[in-house]
Amino acid sequence: MPQLNAIGVVASDIGRSIRFYRLLGLDVPETPGEGHVDAFLPNGVRFMLDSEDVVRSFRPEWTRATGNQVGIALACESPAEVDAVYGRVVEAGFEGEKEPWDAFWGQRYAQLRDPDGVPVDLYAAL
Repeated sequence: MPQLNAIGVVASDIGRSIRFYRLLGLDVPETPGEGHVDAFLPNGVRFMLDSEDVVRSFRPEWTRATGNQVGIALACESPAEVDAVYGRVVEAGFEGEKEPWDAFWGQRYAQLRDPDGVPVDLYAAL
């Protein structure tokens, strides 16, 4: 059976997306001029950012669609880390969709949006 080993996001402004994901703690290379960046998460999953131009280089008809095509959820070590990461990202000027709260399912949870509207959830066990 195929195994999920990568998640890719097409960025309208790759430099801004790199900054957003670095604020979340991902070790994304600061190389916006390359148009494609890879980062490996601690669990081995590869996280990729591609510029729109890179995607159009192999899919010339590609256009940005409206909607939630992908969502990302990041596990934090503690409820305090959820609060800290959310605060750091929002303080840097990025969109916080829902401030941290204690969810009824037993997690501290928060929701952000990356620069292109991709939902990014943060969570930790209570």
